[in-house]
Amino acid sequence: MTAPLFSGRGRRSVAALGAVSAGLLVLSACDKPTPLATVTVGTSSVSAEATCLPEGDAKELSAAQLEKCLSPDSKDIKSVDYRSGDTLRLGVEPEIVEGGKKWLAVAGTQSLGELTDNTYQSFRGMNPFATGGQAEAPSEVPVHIAQFGESGKPIAIWSFNLKRK
Repeated sequence: MTAPLFSGRGRRSVAALGAVSAGLLVLSACDKPTPLATVTVGTSSVSAEATCLPEGDAKELSAAQLEKCLSPDSKDIKSVDYRSGDTLRLGVEPEIVEGGKKWLAVAGTQSLGELTDNTYQSFRGMNPFATGGQAEAPSEVPVHIAQFGESGKPIAIWSFNLKRK
């Protein structure tokens, strides 16, 4: 018969130490979440982290990344219902505008306002589904919030969908 290497209390201490070490290892592998952007229409609101960030050590999005980001797979994007004439409200966390950064929103191909360092913008009565009579109005329109660095180049994109109601 062999004697136990650790007593009952020692085994529990080793197990606890192992669990804490494993937890710290898992946490160190996690990326810090990106700040949230929020789209609100009426009482409906959706928030999301950035859908597109620079790859590797890059500080800004490449042209290829930007093109890919602006045409993401819509099934992975959060949606909110929108009726023509509703007020569209966009909000970003303060971290998005820190250090001279700004943001701009685009609905479909229509720019919403100008670059801003405010954390909130409101757009009353716009019709993001308007096509100028050229085609049938789409059932969904993407809304992208683009963050720009001090260099004026895009550094992150948040994407949402407005669904025509």
